[in-house]
Amino acid sequence: MDSTTYSQFSRSIHERFGGERAPLEVSVEVTRRCPLHCLQCYNNLALGDQRARSSELSKDEHFHLLDDLAELGCFWLLYTGGEIFARKDFLEIYTYAKKKGFLITLFTNGVLIDEAVADHLAEWPPFAIEITLYGRSQETYEALTSVPGSYARCMRAIELLRERRLPLKLKTVSTTVNKHEVWAMKRFAEEELHTEFKFDSLINARIDCSQGPLAVRLSPEEIVALDMSMPKVAAEYRTLAQRDRQQPPPLAYNDNMYFCGGGMSSFAVDPYGNMSICALAQQETVDIRQAGVKQAWEESLFRIRTKKRTRPTKCTNCRIQSLCGMCPVNGELENGDAESPVDFFCEVAHMRAIALGAGVPEHGECEYCAGGRGYARLNESAQRIARGEIDVNSWTGSQAILPVVNSFTGDSGCAACETCRA
Repeated sequence: MDSTTYSQFSRSIHERFGGERAPLEVSVEVTRRCPLHCLQCYNNLALGDQRARSSELSKDEHFHLLDDLAELGCFWLLYTGGEIFARKDFLEIYTYAKKKGFLITLFTNGVLIDEAVADHLAEWPPFAIEITLYGRSQETYEALTSVPGSYARCMRAIELLRERRLPLKLKTVSTTVNKHEVWAMKRFAEEELHTEFKFDSLINARIDCSQGPLAVRLSPEEIVALDMSMPKVAAEYRTLAQRDRQQPPPLAYNDNMYFCGGGMSSFAVDPYGNMSICALAQQETVDIRQAGVKQAWEESLFRIRTKKRTRPTKCTNCRIQSLCGMCPVNGELENGDAESPVDFFCEVAHMRAIALGAGVPEHGECEYCAGGRGYARLNESAQRIARGEIDVNSWTGSQAILPVVNSFTGDSGCAACETCRA
């Protein structure tokens, strides 16, 4: 089942139950510990972090969580981290979930997958396994992961999973360190392995509000040039832009702060038993150890999901929202305020629209609309991209850099939000 069929199937199930609010999809972070130290990661902790390990849900607590999810009607399950195989008991948790009948996707970097793990997955195959590939060469891969030998271990994991014909997909996060190898990774996945490949360029700040990962985030021009270099990606954005232009701006008719599926058809549980709208949301969570899964979902998370916006912003009447990755959680992480638009995402969305020739209807005070102080520079970049003047295949690698310290308070914490001040 591909991603389109998956979405259609999820919608049909939702409609079958009368469109009622139900947790059809749940993301479970089993740990934030990881053997890699990736520069762009939003949540990784050291593999040997004993404080984190001792705070994680136990194996039995995971079993109880799965019982509760099954009772609530969940059927899509995502296991993610950190690195899921950093937990020595993960396969026990995973197998229990398989026996409960969940359709399971695994997110992993693959470096801890050995023959025993691969054999177990072959016996209990998941719906999908997605391995993040950080580079096509050892030099680039390990410049981003900061761990010698990690490239070979990832390649070995890919080989082991393919030998067992498991449902493998590859993806990457495009950064200043590996941008020159994104196309090589795509060719490796699609032409050599004949498997699905996807990439994401919109790196987030860390969930502790540290801005460190943003040091390796591509510029808006680089992001849009990479998007437009891939015909399928460009076509998808063009379809989204056309759809947006044909419909009223959704936020103008929806006064809820959150406008995604989080809290309506999905939620996330972190390693310590906190339920939230999604894995990135940290300011408002519910402790399922105290409240229980059912009550947390039906009462506490519902209150969070239906929280109202307190003020209009330039996002309210925006007609290119599908070209933008902005959501309240991005506002929390970068600005300390869920209702504050993130300037970077706005610039990327406007550049995509202009590069596609879609145009941007006026939507209030916006520096990236015609007449705004950032428009001339943005428009120049978008026109260069549209004319094909930026050759992403000519890009070269850059030296890996240390994560920048947070500009507010040091190496973590934004000081702007209640969570960090506490």
